[in-house]
This record gives sequence, structure tokens and C-alpha cells, in this order.
Amino acid sequence: MREILHQIAEWHRTGIDCAVATTVAATGSAPCPVGSVMVFADTGTVIGGLTGGCIESDLWHVAAAVMESGRPELRRYSDTDAADAIGLVCGGSIEVLVQPAGPRHLTGLTALSDAFDAGRPVELATLVDRGRSIVVTDDAVAGTSCGSPLDAAIVGRARTRLGGNTAVPAYPEAIDGERVVFTSIPAPPRLVVYGAVDLARPLIRAATSLGFTATLCDPRAVFATTQRFPEADEVVVDRPQHHLESMDIVPSTSICVLTHDARFDVPTLMIALRSAAGYVGAMGSRRTHRDRVRRLRAEGITDTELARLSAPIGLDLGAVTPAETAVSILAEIVARRRGGSGRALTALDGPIHRRNDNVPDIVGAANPS
Repeated sequence: MREILHQIAEWHRTGIDCAVATTVAATGSAPCPVGSVMVFADTGTVIGGLTGGCIESDLWHVAAAVMESGRPELRRYSDTDAADAIGLVCGGSIEVLVQPAGPRHLTGLTALSDAFDAGRPVELATLVDRGRSIVVTDDAVAGTSCGSPLDAAIVGRARTRLGGNTAVPAYPEAIDGERVVFTSIPAPPRLVVYGAVDLARPLIRAATSLGFTATLCDPRAVFATTQRFPEADEVVVDRPQHHLESMDIVPSTSICVLTHDARFDVPTLMIALRSAAGYVGAMGSRRTHRDRVRRLRAEGITDTELARLSAPIGLDLGAVTPAETAVSILAEIVARRRGGSGRALTALDGPIHRRNDNVPDIVGAANPS
């Protein structure tokens, strides 16, 4: 989402027209949650997606019409038996607002590029019936509802949702009688990898593709280099425990200790396990882990703190290569962040796509004008 807003800002700089499609309501087994976004440029570029491909082609034609007319459209897609109808083959239904988002319609967005680049939290407020959006950071606003009191109410609500490191679920809210969908764009999650080993590079590469910012730290200057880890946002030469002590650790921080050396593992894990990090994993065999646990307990780490440690690190995928092992580690991190079980979907019952049943859907929506 952050990349999408940044891309729209770049299009604005070069005068490219575009449209935004936002899921504003969902029922049943909808493939993407409320607040999901994709964008269309008049150059033919498309970024993002709202389903597995069920409706995207139709949305492209809708977006082209919206860019030409300058008027938003609200479309509803659902499971249907009609052979020639456009619907969701996975069941459920969604409502999608397609709105013009060129420089004339989403004004001031380029001024927020620094916030996107710096990874600061952002809220996107989509006014369903007016077909407009407002982008809000802690100190700036882009876009308007064309109503000053309403703008102030929406901006105020958006700023109460700016948590910084975690996304607040998107769902419709009533603001002064208007239906507004707020989408959180939190500060990117952070992955910190200790140990400049072969596994570290595919792990960092995979993490950055998922939107993480990634730091690699190792005390050996000859191994901790940007040439060896070009995908890392930061490469630090320092003892892991010293680096970790200087960090601002939050729940969206994931820490992977790959040093496989008790001199570094134990003091680093002592800090990590007592921090706010959402994930702490350590590499090593079961024998290594037993010795590590003994050392940690001798240093005063409790059973409750040890229960937070994923070691041996990763899920059981039968991984052999460093790249496969990186996938198993990232899968475990994602499962921890999203509340997944890590089990095969075929072994589970119930909906594939998780949703909050306490959040009301938008019903009875009419075409915005």
C-alpha cells in the first residue's frame, strides 16, 4: 500500500492520470479484506490486485471510464451462476469503489513522498459515497472531501488510528453521516539478522520482498559488507548484543540470531527475549539448542521468556538449501504476525480468508455521484 501511494505521487509529478479501486465492503469468503487497493494509470500500468484475478479485467475497463469521466463508480461483485457474468469464483461478495486519483482529484499527494520514503505511518480514508480519498500522516494531509468540517472530522479520526507499528483493521465507519473506510499503512515491519552467514542473504531478500526493512549485523567486517548483502537496508559491523541494546525494539520487530556461536547467541537472546520483539528465532541443531537453553537459564532467563524463542528456527518444510530455509523462517514469522497456525490449509476447516465478524459490512450502497 505504501508503494502504491508513492507510485501515485510519482505519476502526479509527471502528469499521468490514474484511478484507484478500493474494496469498501466484503461478505463471505472474499479474497481480500476491506481496505485493499489497486491502481490504474492511463499509460496502461496496473499495480496491486483485489482478487485472484476474478474481476481485475473488468475493473480495468471501469477505471478507464472513470479516468475519462472524472466520476467515481461503485461496483458489486458476488458469486454467481451466470456463465457470462463477472463474479467471485471463491464465493462471497465485495463492493469496490473506483475513483479518479489524478493530480486534480487527489491533490497534495506529492508533498507526502518524504513520509512514504521514511516509512512513517499513514492512514488512507476513502469516502464511499463521495468517491474521494484523504491521505493523512501525523503532520500533513493530502486530498479533500470537499467539506471543511467533514475533512477535520476525518483527519482527526485518522490520526487516532496512526499507531505507527501495527495496522488497525480496515472497516467502514460513520463520520458525520458519511461512510468512510480507513486503511492503515503502518511503519514497515523490521527484520534484524545477526550473523553474516549464507542463509542471511536469501532471508533478507525474501523479507524485503514482503515489505520488511532489513538489517544485517555481524562483528566481522570482512563478512558484513553491502557487497555480500545488497538487499539489506542496513549493514552493521558490531557485536550483536551491543547493536541490539541500541535498538528501538517494537512488536513489529523480528529478530533472527544466526550466529551459531554461544559467545554471541546467549547475550543477544537475553536482550531479545526480554524485549517487545514480536518474533525471536535462533539457528542451531536440537543439541545446540539444549546447550543454549542451559546457558540462558543459568543467566536467569525464565521459562516464560524461553517460550518466546523459536529454536530450531523456522517451520518444518523439509528445507535443504539456504533459500528454502529462508522461506521456512519467513513463513513462521508471517504466521506469528498474522495469527496463523502454520498448518496446511487442507488440514483445516472454515474460511481461508480471515475476517473480523464483529466488523459490520457496508450494505445498501448506492452509486456515488
